[in-house]
Amino acid sequence: MAQITITPAALAILKQKELTDKTMLLITDDAGGKYSIDGGACSIGGKFSIITVDELEPQYDVKLEGPEGINFYTSNYDMTFLGDGLKLDAKYGALRLSNSNKLLDTFLGIADAKDILAYLDDKSNTEVGNC
Repeated sequence: MAQITITPAALAILKQKELTDKTMLLITDDAGGKYSIDGGACSIGGKFSIITVDELEPQYDVKLEGPEGINFYTSNYDMTFLGDGLKLDAKYGALRLSNSNKLLDTFLGIADAKDILAYLDDKSNTEVGNC
């Protein structure tokens, strides 16, 4: 089973943002999935986000075991980029994510799934970008 260590500093931020009682996804944001805040990128695995959801979708079936009461889930696809030994920490007020081999992201985005989907449904928000 996949595990995530959450440091006291990171837990303080999750509490401040009132996220500790929510179901959260840990996603590879630059993979361009359904809940991607930034969209896809040419290099995948350098940007990660925390997405709060009301209901889990079937592809997010990997529970990240962490502190009691904190509910993080991810997908097998995202685990390819996350790796083993996940650690959520905080520095300078920002959430940071690392694994047992390297620092993955120094500034995790946080968003609610409903807000992302509403934004994407608004056709006036479409942008086209290149690598």
